[in-house]
Amino acid sequence: MVKLTIVGRVEDGLPLAQDQTYVNQQDNASFLFYQQQAELLLKQISKDPLLHPKMTILLDHHSFHFLVEKKICYIALSDSSYPRKLLFHYLQDLQKELDNFGETTLIQTTSKPYSFVRFSKIIGRIRKQYMDTRTQANLSKLNASRKQELDVVTEHLNDFMQRRQLSGVFGSSNVCFNHLVLTISSGYCVKMDTRDDHYSRYSCYFQIKLDYDR
Repeated sequence: MVKLTIVGRVEDGLPLAQDQTYVNQQDNASFLFYQQQAELLLKQISKDPLLHPKMTILLDHHSFHFLVEKKICYIALSDSSYPRKLLFHYLQDLQKELDNFGETTLIQTTSKPYSFVRFSKIIGRIRKQYMDTRTQANLSKLNASRKQELDVVTEHLNDFMQRRQLSGVFGSSNVCFNHLVLTISSGYCVKMDTRDDHYSRYSCYFQIKLDYDR
């Protein structure tokens, strides 16, 4: 089931429209958590592009799916069991609809989050077509793409964020610090010594942490 959809601008990470499909009193807190995660990921993408225009990021028993086309990011949250090929059919349908939306100037200039209410209604209409994976239309889409490789990069949320944090540290030359140690989930410890004046000299070494108890 598709539980959340957000369409946003890649340039600055502004969310333009969303479809709140899984909101009731019992699940409201859960929905807000995943919405915040989606907005955070959109902001991260605005700072540093995805590795691939199609990507899946795993979180708990759910998956965030991303399609980036023409500087617009389409994000959908689903159960991990939902067919991924069908999910990307859904995102591609949204992309085609936005291409035909006829509001290019407004999309580029608006500064108010979630201001495209009309497109939110379009998202809801298209999402309903993908609620039941067993409809004839959806089964036909799955059968048609069964022999096709799905060109999508998959990564866990923790790995995604840690990789970006690490690249941000080494990509920045303006941050002033004396000593930095980063521990990565893979077990590597990165230590950078920048105590020399104005970065005239620096040393960086990797220490491999081996856990023999595992």
